[in-house]
Amino acid sequence: MGKRNTSKEVLNPKTTKFEFGGVLGSTLISLTLPVFTVVINHLITPNVSISHDPLFYLNPCKSHHLWIPYLSWFIVLAVLDILMPGHWVKGTVLRNGQRLDYKINGISNCLLLVFVLSLRWQMTNGQMPELQYLYNNYMELNIITCIFSFYLATWVYLRSFINENKRILALGGNSGNVLYDWFIGRELNPRSIGGLLDIKLFCELRPGMLLWFLINLSCLHHVYLEIGTWNDSLCLITLLQSWYIFDGVLNEEGLLSMMDIVTDGFGFMLAFGDLALVPFTYALQARWLSTNPIVLGPWKIVAIVSLMALGYTVFHLSNQQKSLFKQGKLPNMKFIPTERGTKLLCDGWWSVSQHINYLGDWMISLSWCLTTWFNTPLTYYYSFYFAILLLHRQMRDEEKCHKKYGKDWEEYQRRVPYKIIPYIY
Repeated sequence: MGKRNTSKEVLNPKTTKFEFGGVLGSTLISLTLPVFTVVINHLITPNVSISHDPLFYLNPCKSHHLWIPYLSWFIVLAVLDILMPGHWVKGTVLRNGQRLDYKINGISNCLLLVFVLSLRWQMTNGQMPELQYLYNNYMELNIITCIFSFYLATWVYLRSFINENKRILALGGNSGNVLYDWFIGRELNPRSIGGLLDIKLFCELRPGMLLWFLINLSCLHHVYLEIGTWNDSLCLITLLQSWYIFDGVLNEEGLLSMMDIVTDGFGFMLAFGDLALVPFTYALQARWLSTNPIVLGPWKIVAIVSLMALGYTVFHLSNQQKSLFKQGKLPNMKFIPTERGTKLLCDGWWSVSQHINYLGDWMISLSWCLTTWFNTPLTYYYSFYFAILLLHRQMRDEEKCHKKYGKDWEEYQRRVPYKIIPYIY
């Protein structure tokens, strides 16, 4: 597709509508969420305390034993993201008519990680000092990721002003207010290392997601070293979340059409969410079970796995159906033609609700929380938080589609009236 004529339109219009409560709301979120991740983890494992004041973590000379491992993890994954074999695909059409190239190599990166872990298991006779380090320094590393997210968001924000006329800014992050734009993300697709590393896609799928997997593994490994056997509840949460993590990383191409990549800028909101919130709050079930191991038994395991399987089926098949439709591989499915020349799918899974994939995703989240059964309300934070997140995304998406499709969207809503939960909402 050729370039659009942008001489009569503003490529980077000024942001006039604020989200998340504007400047005040985004500032409060930036200050409170990092504290929240530390507090809830302390509540999950109250016997683990933080022995240093905040200035200790801000001084790399004193906290180098934390900064060096984390930065090594981040940098090595970035290098592998560039060097590991994969295939190239085109992203969605941008406002200037261009499409960015993305290297898809989740398979090779995951295989390498599994190989290294297997090798280290053999070399250390199962001791795995790296996993012991991660488990023992979990709270401190949580703080390090919060600080690093702040640094990364600041760096990306500042560089968005370099050659500004050549960059595409996020429609929601170009208000001119420093705090708000830094939080929401000013540049739409920040790239580094000569354009080879897409910072947003990399952070979405590599450092945080794979660290989440390692945290779960470190909890399982810790209990194994402590009692010399495997615990069924901890094994279950590790397996269920590992499936979800690797499914996301291995199907990274599907992320290219999602809101985070297509419309959101990369600021503190995404940096913190990807690098700190995901690994250090999504692993709460495993952390709690590492100090409070419970035996679920076969019937509870069957119930939990069944819920996860049902949620995954809805989530995966609905997303797959929409992806195939967009590729023109399902020509017989019903759709609404729009004045923009695009099509709104209203058949199959997408005739049931406007975001049936969200319902499947939430069911998955609930299955994870049930691995702790009803022994603590703290581990249900994720399912509660995820419900709020999905509702917020649905409202953002609805507003965007109203502006984009106008009367065509109203017709779509008439045909598919339910937003997420069929016959309820």
